[in-house]
Amino acid sequence: MANQPLDPTRIPAHVAIIMDGNGRWAKARHLPRVAGHKQGMEVVKTITKAASRLGVKVLTLYAFSTENWKRPTSEVSYLMRLPVDFFGTFMPELIAENVRVQVMGELDALPAKTLKAAEDAMTDTAQNTGMILNFALNYGARDELVQAARTMAHEAKSGQLDPDQIDAQVVADHLMTRHLGALADPDLLIRSSGEERLSNFLLWQLAYSELVFTDTYWPDFTGAVLERCIAEYQARDRRFGGLTS
Repeated sequence: MANQPLDPTRIPAHVAIIMDGNGRWAKARHLPRVAGHKQGMEVVKTITKAASRLGVKVLTLYAFSTENWKRPTSEVSYLMRLPVDFFGTFMPELIAENVRVQVMGELDALPAKTLKAAEDAMTDTAQNTGMILNFALNYGARDELVQAARTMAHEAKSGQLDPDQIDAQVVADHLMTRHLGALADPDLLIRSSGEERLSNFLLWQLAYSELVFTDTYWPDFTGAVLERCIAEYQARDRRFGGLTS
């Protein structure tokens, strides 16, 4: 069935995606898990361009969680090489698409080559003014909140922060998404592969996001699937706890 035309005036400004299903996609094809991750990287390129051309302002992708270190060493090593390969091959297109790369997470814990690839990508695209491609790499929302609380506690102890002045905006200003400013909170969260959970992703920022779950495995995700998810978002009535007439 053909997708319904999208309302260009109601494209979600910030789309976040939990890219799930690489391993199951590979298993169904009797391939090693890393084959799913490799195909998933190609899909990131496709969806980045599709989202940019639709008018999305921020695309946040959950690339590697703080819990993913528990996976087999060989798989983790491969996942850590992917950003090097991704940015190495995709940088000209990112620049041509005017996409700016941002990376958030516990970056100091990344292997040196992975960290350098991320830092170089941010530097090389820093002057771009189009969509922000925001990777969550070695990211976990609970750790993010713990770090924010610890920083605010230190600031309060040193007299830099009045505890009575701490509100939702002050907390947001201490989170890893603070560089996104007014676009820090996703309008739409998409999770592929049929799973329906947040998996420690943007727990604060997703408070009022619309959640769309699709059975499509990430390696099979296409621009058309993205458009269907946005169409579902556009069919919803976002009330933010209030009422609409």
